[in-house]
Amino acid sequence: MEAMAEHLGRSGLRYPPKSVPSSQLLTNHASLRLLPNLQPLQFPSHVHANDISPLAKTVCDILARASPEEIEASLDSTEIPANPILVEEVLKYSYNYPTSAVKFFRWAGQKHKHSAIAWNLMVDLLGKNQAFEQMWDAIRSMKREGALSMATFASVFSSYCSAGRVNEAVMSFDVMDQYGVEQDTVAVNSILSAICAEDMQTMRALEVYDKIKGKIPPDGDTFAILLEGWEKEGNVDKAKNTFGEMVARIGWSSQNMSAYDAFLTTLVRGSHAEEAIKFLQVMKGKNCLPGLKFFSTALDILSKSDDLHNCILLWDIMVSSGLMPSLFMYNQMIGLLCKNDDTDNAFRLLDEMVFHGAFPDSLTYNMIFECLVKNKKVREAAKFFVEMIKNELPPTHSNCSMAISMFFNGDDPETGVDIWNYMIDNCFLHLDASANALLLGLCTLGRFSELRKFAEDMFDRRINIYESTREKLMDALYKAERRSARDTYDFLSRRWRA
Repeated sequence: MEAMAEHLGRSGLRYPPKSVPSSQLLTNHASLRLLPNLQPLQFPSHVHANDISPLAKTVCDILARASPEEIEASLDSTEIPANPILVEEVLKYSYNYPTSAVKFFRWAGQKHKHSAIAWNLMVDLLGKNQAFEQMWDAIRSMKREGALSMATFASVFSSYCSAGRVNEAVMSFDVMDQYGVEQDTVAVNSILSAICAEDMQTMRALEVYDKIKGKIPPDGDTFAILLEGWEKEGNVDKAKNTFGEMVARIGWSSQNMSAYDAFLTTLVRGSHAEEAIKFLQVMKGKNCLPGLKFFSTALDILSKSDDLHNCILLWDIMVSSGLMPSLFMYNQMIGLLCKNDDTDNAFRLLDEMVFHGAFPDSLTYNMIFECLVKNKKVREAAKFFVEMIKNELPPTHSNCSMAISMFFNGDDPETGVDIWNYMIDNCFLHLDASANALLLGLCTLGRFSELRKFAEDMFDRRINIYESTREKLMDALYKAERRSARDTYDFLSRRWRA
């Protein structure tokens, strides 16, 4: 044990293991203090936990309220049996009270032998509170108890890395085999994952990987961790290098989807969509296409950048491979097609989506309807409006107002009136814009008697007629020589004055 301590001291760990009599194991936790100059950390509390048992909540309340000196006496007074399951549950919610948690752990250890899960929780609790000296005390105790495992060191790696002490995490990896825990591929993946979880540390993880890859063979997860790190950092060049090494070392396999997802997403996010599509075509030939997660993410990125060309290529690869796009993905694609005024392909996707189990919703129909209206496709829009009503997916109020104006200007006023009547019959809440569009359309066509009828109903409904609309109506009615125009002018004048 002394030799191990000497080795750790040379390796640079600040709190190396040292030989401690078994009677003193964990006794120094009674005076546990967090390292100085650290901000208090916040962890999930038992107060807001829904799944905590009454006994565990009682113990947690004691740990939260009582001073460390009073913990054991307070626990003894409850006569709560300290069983392994209770200890594990209490420790999960005691990260905010590390000193009290150690007191509780010692108290419970006098009554029964701790489980490996409880030991690992204690190591994690101490590490996450940056009490690394006490964490190593617990590890030494675990070694004597035969409770150490890979999970213990995974927690150590995570705690050091989250505290910004990556070097000490690597040193812990270097000595873990001296504690009887094998330095295997799982261990490598654990240290790499802990490092990559921190911001802008993937290069450090790569250095660790390069150092040990000769003696510990990597697997698909190893490369997935690195590639996810490059994805998070947006480093396209490093992602290409790592992916190339991955293929050279372990070949192609459909089991490595997470690695492929990360690599391809990095390319797409890094404005290398054409290259990503080339890789997709190769992967398709290798039967290693990524899943819907990647395609959904890529479509989202490309649609936001209005890259219709690559979206179509991506879509065709996905659908031809038998993947079933979701409704969200269909709406993204249809939205992009409509944005680019490609209603033909938008209708094609609308027709085929039900065969892929994705049923169009209000957004699907409204994007297409809006595109038809903006492009003044009067006949198609009128036909599509009927289909929308039939499917009980009506236009939005904003699309209704645009459509009414378009139909009156496009020699189809009857459909414009039909839309208004549908809005009234179905109790639309936002009517002002559509009402104004209807009145102006009727006035432009000289249908003054209908204008008066609709205006009277609008007054009764307290619909707001815009000042600009009033001016246009009164000017047109005043200049018209027909009797119906004069009657409507007088009617509107009286109502507005009232």
